[in-house]
Amino acid sequence: MPYDVTRTTLVGMTHIPPPAEELRLLDAELWQLDARRAQLLARRAWLVAALQQAWPAPVAPPRPEAPAPRVQNVLLLLGGVLLTIAAMVFTLVSWGHLGIGGRAVVLGAVTLAALAAPAVLLKRGLRSTAESVAGLGLALTVLDAYALHEAALAGADGTGYAAVASAVLAVLWAAYGLLPTTCDLRLPLPAALVSAQFPLLLWSLAADAVPYGVTAAILVTAGFDTVVAFRATARSVRVVAAVGAYGAGTCGALTAGLLSMTATGPSAAARAAALLLLGAAIALGAAWRSQDEKRALGLAGTAGLLVVAAFGGVARPALSEVWTVPVYLACGIALLAAVRAGRLPEAVRHGFAWASGAVQALALLWTLSVVGLAVLGPVEWVEHAWSGTPSDARAAVTLDGLWPQHAQTAPLVLAAVAAVLALTVRNVVWRPRALRGALGLTWAGVLVLPAVFELPYWTSLVTHGALTAGALAAAVYVRRGAAAPDGTSARPFTSSQLTALVLALITSLSLAFLSLASQTATLTVLCVLTALFAAASWPSRLAPVTAPAALAYAAALACATGAALDWQPSHTALLVLAVPVAAALLAARLGSAPATVPVEATGAATGLLAVGLVLADPPLLALVLALGGVIAAGTAIRPDRRPVGYAAAALFVLATWVRLAAWDVETPEAYTLPVTAPALLLGVLRRRRDPRASSWTAYGPGLAATLLPSLVAAWGDAHWTRPLLLGVAALLVTLLGARHHLQAPLLLGGWVLALDALHELAPYLVQVTDALPRWVPPALAGLLLLALGATYEQRIRDVRRVREVLGKMN
Repeated sequence: MPYDVTRTTLVGMTHIPPPAEELRLLDAELWQLDARRAQLLARRAWLVAALQQAWPAPVAPPRPEAPAPRVQNVLLLLGGVLLTIAAMVFTLVSWGHLGIGGRAVVLGAVTLAALAAPAVLLKRGLRSTAESVAGLGLALTVLDAYALHEAALAGADGTGYAAVASAVLAVLWAAYGLLPTTCDLRLPLPAALVSAQFPLLLWSLAADAVPYGVTAAILVTAGFDTVVAFRATARSVRVVAAVGAYGAGTCGALTAGLLSMTATGPSAAARAAALLLLGAAIALGAAWRSQDEKRALGLAGTAGLLVVAAFGGVARPALSEVWTVPVYLACGIALLAAVRAGRLPEAVRHGFAWASGAVQALALLWTLSVVGLAVLGPVEWVEHAWSGTPSDARAAVTLDGLWPQHAQTAPLVLAAVAAVLALTVRNVVWRPRALRGALGLTWAGVLVLPAVFELPYWTSLVTHGALTAGALAAAVYVRRGAAAPDGTSARPFTSSQLTALVLALITSLSLAFLSLASQTATLTVLCVLTALFAAASWPSRLAPVTAPAALAYAAALACATGAALDWQPSHTALLVLAVPVAAALLAARLGSAPATVPVEATGAATGLLAVGLVLADPPLLALVLALGGVIAAGTAIRPDRRPVGYAAAALFVLATWVRLAAWDVETPEAYTLPVTAPALLLGVLRRRRDPRASSWTAYGPGLAATLLPSLVAAWGDAHWTRPLLLGVAALLVTLLGARHHLQAPLLLGGWVLALDALHELAPYLVQVTDALPRWVPPALAGLLLLALGATYEQRIRDVRRVREVLGKMN
């Protein structure tokens, strides 16, 4: 193109090809290049994989099991240990081979060299080696102290000298660890702290200050460790101090608590209390300074427990043993005053609250034996029913057995804890739970009062009855108060209502067992309990719990009434049947209410109780079973309880069987026909509702119930009456099945008819077989096989036709 072509001319020139066509061609070329590149990459990946499979993978060099720093530390540690052992052997064994000067020079020179070497090693950067050598030097100082005692101070007291030596070594090691040249060593300061654990303890032992002085020394050491743990900057020192503080503090606190519990006089109790307060001050100071909330909570709780133990221990020797638990409980409750103090940190106040709760829980644990006797003790009256009224309420729950010592203050403890729960817990979440706990504790306190104070037997009955009525009333009141916004009571049980119901049930059971001591008391109590639970079921939605309880107590009342009238158990069973009748009527009235199923289940259980009572009397058993069938049939009238009709039929059949057995009837048809008749009737009704129902389902069980047992009896019957009647019945069943094209009657009747006929022909077949020569049966069998083989295909077609005909039948 000439250079003199103007820009205007270039713009007006036509592109060959046009720009759009050229852009399309470029895109096509780029797409082809991308496709070719993808093919080449895939081929390359395949070749790389093939080469990797052909060439073995390079073996990685083995990883060293012990890194170089670990090997170094182990070697240095072993070296220091061996040198220390050698120094000990030299000091203890070879000491006598040198004179006084030689001994001092050798041991002193080695010690100074071992203590000076770390400074030089630190300058050269050999820190680990310096630590090992420093450890050797510290061990040599201990040997120097021992050598000094053996050489120059052999007459001094060993324990006192050890106390002074440990203190001196602690100071020397701390100074050595703080020197500018050795301050980088990590071993001297923790070692000095370890050595500082012994001076006070050893000094108290040397002064024969056992046990109070030793305990004080341990607690002071724990306080010293606590201060060091909060003020030290080195982590290793803080760890050692914390371990020492927890170890010494725990040992000292436990020892002081033991001294407080075993103190026999005011002086000993006061000294033990001072030790406990010292431990509490240490724990409280640590909790105040701690930045960890959980740790502060635990330390504050420990301090609170120690304070309670201190003040309770001071008051304990001056009072009777019966007041021991209330005194400690009072101290624990008084600890709650510190919780209200606003100046204390939050974690400390929570710790005090937990400490107070722990004291109250321990006090409640102490009352558990008394409450358990008051609740479960009356169960023993089952073996001594109506043996006579006990002398008092305590004898009623223990049957003159063991009673816990010093339990007179158990009601006071229960009442105090209940008051604390009701008055002090203000948290929105915990408030309902605290009120439920207070209700339970109040119930327990009132329950044990008659036994604790040995009140008359009737007061125990009245107390149990009043508690039962009160708990039921509380449950009804809570339910009414918890009504839904629309005025109904459709909401489920609340926790408070459930608590009241549980308490009512427990108290009523205890009352029922407690009343077994006297016949009059038993009948009166069971009447009252039945009325109470029935009344609680009427106006409220408590019926799922209270209605079954009322029925159960009514059944117990029926049994007690029969026993009071000197009836036989079989006659009492007829009286018990009134409870299932009442349950069936009540369930019909309730309809689909939540209490319907519990009521029906209780009625069924009482029906089983009646059956159990009458098992020894077959005629009455048949009557009870029949009455139970009537009750079940009445229940089955309801549309939602149609399946109960099967239970009614079963009960009627069982009643018939029991009656026949009582009459010594041995004919099986007498037992099977009462089953067959209703079963066939039900089958007919089902086929009317559902014509497509299988004949095996509708008629199979009923026909088999009579035909099969009769066939078994006919095969063992030597007379002709039963086989004849069975054959006639089987023939009629077969004809009916063929007439109505029903598979079950046709096959069952046909097979029974064939087997019955075979039974009748069996004697003649046996005679014929005996008369024939022995070769005739094998010959007949062979001919039969040949005939079957010759007409095999025709037989297959016939079998298929029979199968098709049977398949078309219902």
